[in-house]
Formats: sequence, structure tokens, C-alpha cells
Amino acid sequence: MSTREASDRDDPVIETLDQLAAPMAAGEKPREAWRIGTEHEKFVYDTSDHHAPSYDEKGGIRDLLLALEEFGWEPILEGGKVIAMKGADGTVSLEPAGQLELSGAPLENLHQTCAETGRHLNQVKAIGERLGKGFLGLGMWPDKARADLPLMPKGRYDIMTRHMPRVGSLGLDMMLRTCTIQVNLDYSSEADMVQKFRTSLALQPLATALFANSPFTEGKPNGMLSYRSHIWSDTDPARTGMLPFVFEDGFGYERYVEYMLDVPMYFVFRDGKYIDAAGLSFRDFLKGELSVLPGEKPRISDWNDHLSTAFPEVRLKSFLEMRGADGGPWNRICALPALWVGLLYDQGALDAAWALVKDWDLEGRETLRSSVPKLGLDAPIPTGGTLRDIAGEVLDIARQGLAARGRLNASGDNETGYLEPLAEIVASGRVPAQRLLDLYNGEWQGEIAPIYKVKSF
Repeated sequence: MSTREASDRDDPVIETLDQLAAPMAAGEKPREAWRIGTEHEKFVYDTSDHHAPSYDEKGGIRDLLLALEEFGWEPILEGGKVIAMKGADGTVSLEPAGQLELSGAPLENLHQTCAETGRHLNQVKAIGERLGKGFLGLGMWPDKARADLPLMPKGRYDIMTRHMPRVGSLGLDMMLRTCTIQVNLDYSSEADMVQKFRTSLALQPLATALFANSPFTEGKPNGMLSYRSHIWSDTDPARTGMLPFVFEDGFGYERYVEYMLDVPMYFVFRDGKYIDAAGLSFRDFLKGELSVLPGEKPRISDWNDHLSTAFPEVRLKSFLEMRGADGGPWNRICALPALWVGLLYDQGALDAAWALVKDWDLEGRETLRSSVPKLGLDAPIPTGGTLRDIAGEVLDIARQGLAARGRLNASGDNETGYLEPLAEIVASGRVPAQRLLDLYNGEWQGEIAPIYKVKSF
């Protein structure tokens, strides 16, 4: 989730609805300026007893963040407390229960992305060895109850913690017990955004299946392959889901603005503090009728904040954000952007991927999305068959798209190699969660503790 540093009181006040589409239109870039922004989260645990460290404890989350200064990172403070670090590789920030996230810099190719990921993991592992902390690459805490987990000192998390139980039964689990890998990608025009949005939204369940990595809850199998994905089905229906309107005729920036105006607010940021506006209407804010800031109209920064509080499977801000994947190990952190860059950044690949899904109907897309957390690659696709039947073809399209980009590293290799972890999953027919369940039911003899050796970075 985004990290704010200033109230931006000098931002323009929003006077007309036309201004609301401006951030999206401003995201348009020529192809040569398209970049790749990768975000990935991991769980932090104490190596002595596997507990999730608090913010304040010795060697805990605060100390971990501040130790990054030795690698050139600089603190970002909220209320006098460090809540993130900024540097050349982006921002290292905290999810609600201390999950550590790298929001990487916008990079030109996947070689740079994977190198950035490697630098970050090497840095936090070096610090972790000194502080007695390890890092776990999964989509959900495998053994922790909500009560076992701390809450980080960020104002927006206090607000969300109070609000989540009002709108769904699993929102606190989303905040406290999950991790993801995401990638942010560019578009050249409104029409390009629309084609990419529709294609990636339809295929997002395939990413969920390929990266499914959360089969345990509180030490036992939970009946799902991606429980993280299941959690989103009962977090907050007003701000999640498959956005059927994206596939309707006439979809574009203005229609997404209308959707966001109907998403209830969480907060307003003023003078370094978060003001609780949970459940209030941004439409009222536009009229100067927000009850917590009477007479004040929103600024562009308030709208940008609001855009970050919707959590659909694909999200539009000034870029498109792919949100369907569970957290995982280093090679899958590299594989997620490889999949989407391959499908979306070459026009031939994008056209081929869209051709696969353009005839899928609303009911079929919704059934696929609701089935994939439990069934993985066996989830039914709208035109008959299962994800398993198209997974290889989709990877082939992505591979062709990456090859067409022709971005080579110093050894002369293109970007297609980053898809290999996914190719292995498709060839075996076993997603990561199924492999973990095999270990749990076999070698681990029904014990969850060995997961800390297998899934640690």
C-alpha cells in the first residue's frame, strides 16, 4: 500500500469531474518509455521461535528498516516513527502486520527487475542474519492466527482495521496474514489501456493458479490452493472483484472514474496525519460536504490516495497493476513480471492473448474467478475446458512477446528465461501449493514447522 510523506496542500483543488481522469491520461507513454515496476512482499519471522516480530521489540521491524541505512536507504517517517525506507531501488515499506514490501523502481527490462530483486533480498537477508530474522515467501502465514500478529504504526492501518469487519469477514486476514507479488505496467493511449485491462483482467485467474502458494491456515491445510485469493472474495465487495464494466462498450478513463467515485473512502491525509473517513463518499467530498472536513474540497493528492484504496484483480491508476498472484520465492518474483510483460508489451502477443479471452462471458469469468482459489489449474474457463488447457498456450504467447522485445543481458540472453519456473509448473501440472501439500502429507508427517526451511529466502 502507498506511503505518504506530505499533505500536498499546494496541490490543485478539484473543481471539475474532468480533473479526475487526468492521472490516468497522464500515465500515457510512448512505447519506448514503458517501464516495469515490480512489488513483492514477504513475511518476517524470528529464527529462534518463528514468531512475527513487533515493530518496537529489539531486533524487530523498526530495527530491520533502519538497518537498511547501511545500504544507502533513507527513512520515511510518520508521527516520528520510521514506516518505510526510500532509495535508488524504490521504497521498502510495511504492510499491516510487518510484512516487508519492496516497491521497486520503474525499470526498462526484466534483467534489471530481477537484479533489483536480488539486491533487495541480499540486503534484508544480511540484516536478518545479524538480527536473528528470516523471510518467508508464501501467499499467507501458514501457522499464525490473527491474534499472533502485531500491527504496524501507520495511521491508515488503524482506520482500515476498524473498518474491515464492517464490510466483510476476511478483511483483517487480507491485511495481517497475506503476501503478494504484483507488477505495474504502462499503456500508450486510452485504447491501449482498455485492451490491456480487459486481457489481463480475464487472465488474472491464470496468474492466481500458477502462483497459488497459500494452502495452510494456522498449521493445517485450509482446503484451498490460494487462500489469499479466496480472502479477497469476502474482504469488501465495494472495492474488489473482476469489474464487469471493464468489458462493456465504451469503457475508458471516465467509466473507471465513475467506479472509483462509488468506492467508499478510507481516509484523508492532512498535516502528516490520517483522518478517518471510512465509508464516506468522495462525491460528497467534491461538493465540500465531507463530514470530517466540512467545507473543504479534495485536492489531486486526495484523489490519488483514493485510487489506491480499491483492490480489484487489476487496478488502474496512472498505470495498470496486476494483483492476482500469491507471494513466493525469488524466481517467481521474476516470473510474474515476465508473464505480464510478455503478454502486454508486444502488440502481437497482446492481440493473441485477447483473442483467447474476448469471447468469454460475464458469468464464465466470474465462475472462473470464484473457482480458482480451490481448483487452481483445474478451474473451468468460460468456453469449456480448464485453465490447464490454455496455460501452455498463454505461456507460449508470453514467450513470443518477450522474444520479440529483444531485450538482452550482458550474456546475450533475452528475457524468456524468466518464464521457466512457470513452464515447469505447467509441464508438471502441479502448482506450488500442491507441492507444499505433498510435503506436508508426506515428508513433513503433518507438521508445519519444516515450511520455514523450505520457503525461506
